[in-house]
Amino acid sequence: MKANKNKRLTPLFMAVAMVAGILIGTFYANHFTGNRLNIINSSSNKLNNLLHVVEDQYVDTVDINKLVENAMPEILAELDPHSVYIPAKNVQTATDDLRGSFSGVGIEFTIRHDTIRVQNVIADGPAEAAGVLAGDKIVTIDGKTFVGKEVTTEEAMHRLKGEEGTKVTLGLKRYGMDKLKTVTVTRGEIPQKSINATYMMDKHTGYIKIKNFGENTYAELLIALATLSQETFDNLIIDLRGNTGGYLASAVQIANEFLPKDRLIVYTQGRKSPRQDYRSDGRGSYQQIPLVVLIDEVSASASEILAGAIQDNDRGTVIGRRSYGKGLVQQPIAFKDGSMVRLTVARYYSPSGRCIQKPYTSGDDRDYEEDLITRYQHGEFFTQDSIKHEGPAFHTRIGRTVYGGGGITPDFFVAEDTLGYTSYLKEASMRGLILQFAYDYTDENRLKMKPYATLETLLGYLKKQNLVEAFARYGEKNGLKRRNLMIKKSNELLQRFIYGRIIYNMLDDEAFIRYFNEEDPTIRKALEVMDKQAAFPKRPADEKPQTKKE
Repeated sequence: MKANKNKRLTPLFMAVAMVAGILIGTFYANHFTGNRLNIINSSSNKLNNLLHVVEDQYVDTVDINKLVENAMPEILAELDPHSVYIPAKNVQTATDDLRGSFSGVGIEFTIRHDTIRVQNVIADGPAEAAGVLAGDKIVTIDGKTFVGKEVTTEEAMHRLKGEEGTKVTLGLKRYGMDKLKTVTVTRGEIPQKSINATYMMDKHTGYIKIKNFGENTYAELLIALATLSQETFDNLIIDLRGNTGGYLASAVQIANEFLPKDRLIVYTQGRKSPRQDYRSDGRGSYQQIPLVVLIDEVSASASEILAGAIQDNDRGTVIGRRSYGKGLVQQPIAFKDGSMVRLTVARYYSPSGRCIQKPYTSGDDRDYEEDLITRYQHGEFFTQDSIKHEGPAFHTRIGRTVYGGGGITPDFFVAEDTLGYTSYLKEASMRGLILQFAYDYTDENRLKMKPYATLETLLGYLKKQNLVEAFARYGEKNGLKRRNLMIKKSNELLQRFIYGRIIYNMLDDEAFIRYFNEEDPTIRKALEVMDKQAAFPKRPADEKPQTKKE
């Protein structure tokens, strides 16, 4: 009987509880936030309502705009490693690297000892016309001192860039001159080049280095190919090492130049983004030339699209080390205040169906950011057997096996060269002492080296200067303990790094790249493949042709 009585009273208890809940909820809603809290549990309005609650009720005054600015990156970080928020003040800087040009003064600079040092002056640019020289130190901008802790790369770029036609006055401290030199520079359009080396490696092989994929990269490639054609090149090496990517369209255009008609280059697909195929149109002028593509662990995004298209279509040979594994497609979304979100909306897939993106855990970027360190520690940079293929196997057009799980694994692996590395060299590099020494040496000897205007003549001069010993003394003065046995073991590498930086300071990117390519094992392997006429992959004898489904 007691159980039945309780059973009859249960609906009454529930009704009383519901009424009480409604009354309590109404009291708190009216007392604290009017009619806001009655929808606070709605997922689409919860954040907005939280901000209203904080603004209305928090114990101290809160800058809501600052709160939102700080929260945006954290929210996007919960999605994936590449969805990002860009504040309005940083949008131009974030997009300038891939634009065909930007408006500025036309210098390359570095910051040392809290001072802007002019590294190079762009030929025919505004700064050159105004009389700025490589080696100058910029100590005032528009009459105001600009040295000390406020001198950051971001702030320097902010002050030096500006609308075309506007003027900026620079106070220059020049080596050998006690008096400050003042020049006025009229800002102009500065071309942004994404191909920084084009030359013949031997009588038959042309070389092109692409540092990123920007608005004008394809046009630059056509010019580079035309330049090589004048020297009748028969083979081509495209170097994508260190290239972190850029625009999809540029990578597709370049791949199209080398592929026969109707070959899949890449496709994208996402939850709200239907599959979109990018195919070759058969109009490329270099469909038959033997081709080698070089990649490394930094090659990412558009670099991987190009390398994957060449590899999966068996159009050329990929050499180097496994690429980064960045295969997420970001769509820029602008806000009214000028800020921007780059939101991941799809994934890239190579022609064989491989997802280029390496695995990640949403909301946990630490392992993702440390992936290259992990790969290094596992020995992946040194032995091919250490490469972990976490994804399934796929097949190219002629049946060669390629692997998913992130990045592009090369056809020929080349280990990182560690011969001659010592703890002395590591400390010198990590502390930036080699760069500092090379800059100071260039600054002090610029007039002596000026007559040596080619790589060969400048190198001949440098080899007579005993620069490793000069660096050892410089390092000791700057807290790097002298270790004679290690210096001897690392002598060749120290010499190479010092020469390379001075060559860069005195000449240009191409001379710097040419110098390092002379002893580069990846370049040697590429030339070996060309010499053996093995750039076009062959079907493995034990594998049958695969039926393609695109």
